[in-house]
Amino acid sequence: MDAANPVETPTTYRLHRAEYLIAFAVLTGLFIANIGEVRWLPAVLLFAYIDLIGYIPGAIAYRRSPDHRVSKAYYVAYNVMHSMITQGAVIGIWIWVAGPEWALLVIPIHLFGDRGLFGNFYKPFGFAFEPEPNPAYQRFAAELDRDSGDGSGSEPAPVLSGLPAGSGT
Repeated sequence: MDAANPVETPTTYRLHRAEYLIAFAVLTGLFIANIGEVRWLPAVLLFAYIDLIGYIPGAIAYRRSPDHRVSKAYYVAYNVMHSMITQGAVIGIWIWVAGPEWALLVIPIHLFGDRGLFGNFYKPFGFAFEPEPNPAYQRFAAELDRDSGDGSGSEPAPVLSGLPAGSGT
């Protein structure tokens, strides 16, 4: 993958997820090591608000829509709330106003868990809000797979924008 070709193979996608999984494990360990100092109300609220604002409204709209099409506003809400930039600002403001605390670790734990455990990165407008195969992506992946390597078909299908071929996620 490079700036001119933002495509990942299944191997680079797994490596990308593994980096987040390791960060998730390190931060979770740090959180557990300091669990006696965690203020639980802020921890629960900080962990949950990301999905309460950024995911759940879009997931409900997706399930209620007969054709599973939802407003781009749900994609924007998801991407903004699951952005490390946004959440870094939240952490920075929290520290500035209330001071540092262990409960703040739940924010990167949430983001890194989404990416490392579940493979959820940003949601592109051209894909369904929830994972489902995208025909254009499937054709693209099949064409790249057909044209890759020595023609033996042993090279796995690529991943576009962090989406594994065939899974629709």
